[in-house]
Formats: sequence, C-alpha cells, structure tokens
Amino acid sequence: QVQLVESGGGLVQAGGSLRLSCAASARIFSFNAVGWYRQAPGKQRELVARIRSGGSTIYTDSVKGRFTISTDNAKNTVYLQMNSLKSEDTAVYYCNALRNYIDYWGQGTQVTVSS
Repeated sequence: QVQLVESGGGLVQAGGSLRLSCAASARIFSFNAVGWYRQAPGKQRELVARIRSGGSTIYTDSVKGRFTISTDNAKNTVYLQMNSLKSEDTAVYYCNALRNYIDYWGQGTQVTVSS
C-alpha cells in the first residue's frame, strides 16, 4: 500500500511563500505521475501541478509562473514551491501519485493565505 504524507502547509500573508513536501513510501520513479491538487471550501478538487515520469510538467493556469513542482528521487519526495501567494490559493492541498491507473492520495495539508 502506497502512503503519501504531506507537510509544509500553514498560514502566510499574501505575497509570501511556502514549500509543500510529500514523502512517498515508494520510489517516485515507480509512478506514472506525481502531483498536487487542492480543494477550497465549496469547490471541487482541482489539479495544481503534475510531473510525469518522463519529467514533463503541467500547471493550472492560475499558478503558472508562481508555483514550481519538483521531485527528489533519492528522498522519494515531491515538492511544491509556492511563491507570490494570493488569497485565492487558500485550500487544502493534496499530494497525488498515479500508478497503473490507480490514484493514491495523501491526507492533505491546509494552506491559508491572508490578505
């Protein structure tokens, strides 16, 4: 069973930065893709950023140029560097890993951006 454990969330002022981490119980290269989703109150969960096994990345339009997804294969960890945070980035952020059409999820970490 794959486990994903997020950390790094918290309260930050608008314009500030946070780095989320996701520690996986399996090797990152064993997944087809890893990424971050978020869910704000009253809204559907949405993809924030994803990195595929070949290294290609995708970002939702609202975070392009501000967020960066990366991996450390030696540590089996996925990161999300979030800069220039806005109040609309407030949400619970979930780590996701995809392997053979099966999605694995972390428990989520709260990010709150105060304006």
